Amino acid sequence: MTEPRQHPRDPLHGVTLETIVKYLEAKHGWHEMGNRIPIRCFLFDPSVKSSLTFLRKTPWAREKLEAWYATDVGGGFGSGPVRGTQPGIDAKPRFGSGPQR
Repeated sequence: MTEPRQHPRDPLHGVTLETIVKYLEAKHGWHEMGNRIPIRCFLFDPSVKSSLTFLRKTPWAREKLEAWYATDVGGGFGSGPVRGTQPGIDAKPRFGSGPQR
């Protein structure tokens, strides 16, 4: 199997849906996939084939799976440090738990 090429603006460029399902299943397992995206093909008698069939027909579920994969491999939306924080320094809470003035 060849490694998918990186595309500067699209972390999913060149990655098939089958590759995504197999990657997440190998890394997290069907149980975790069913917890994060509660669909029958992940929860009851899961298989790659049944998952691909469902995901190809259901755009919202496919979008959730692709977003999870993109975040998991480090190139997705929401990955990276929290804005305003620096490595090694804890972010201060905005409201409620700070000193009273």
